[in-house]
Amino acid sequence: MLSSFSFQQAISAFLILFGIIDITGSIPIILNLKARGKTIHPMRATLISFALLLVFFYAGELMLQLFDIDIESFAIAGGLVLFIMAIEMLLDIEIFKYKGPSDEATIIPLVFPLVAGPAAFTTLLTLRSTFDSVNILTGLSLNMIYVFFVLSATNVIQRILGKSGIYIVRKFFAIILLAISVEVIISNIYGLTNNC
Repeated sequence: MLSSFSFQQAISAFLILFGIIDITGSIPIILNLKARGKTIHPMRATLISFALLLVFFYAGELMLQLFDIDIESFAIAGGLVLFIMAIEMLLDIEIFKYKGPSDEATIIPLVFPLVAGPAAFTTLLTLRSTFDSVNILTGLSLNMIYVFFVLSATNVIQRILGKSGIYIVRKFFAIILLAISVEVIISNIYGLTNNC
């Protein structure tokens, strides 16, 4: 396995996954959750995300086939969750009620769909067709280190931006998130219709 390692492939896989996971762009969502009094555990969120991505990397196609779900339908479902989250941020309303324990925000929506979401799952399956596994896993591991760093630094970011800065950034990224969710939904609906 180590003989297949390629620094160039590993960096390419890292950059592709970095753009897809985009934990930096999720900072306003994380701050929004914290503003609601939700607890987020950086190490727990990172490890669970990593585990989910690894499981999907090795068994994703089999899992979807088992439930007779195609990747496009899975991506549309994730896109709808992102769409609702964007509406919450944009309109200052609460649709997700989070009636579970206070740290539930660590799993939903942080782990899924923000870090380990349909886009990341789909990308991992796509990378398998062109890159060696060791290079993809190296790129994924580097991304998870960065995810942990960002999640651990959100309090510092919050202090730097202040309440007004966070509010402005949250509104801006709400529009970006809304556009991304619409793109995910439309592109995968188009993929579904082409497969019919």
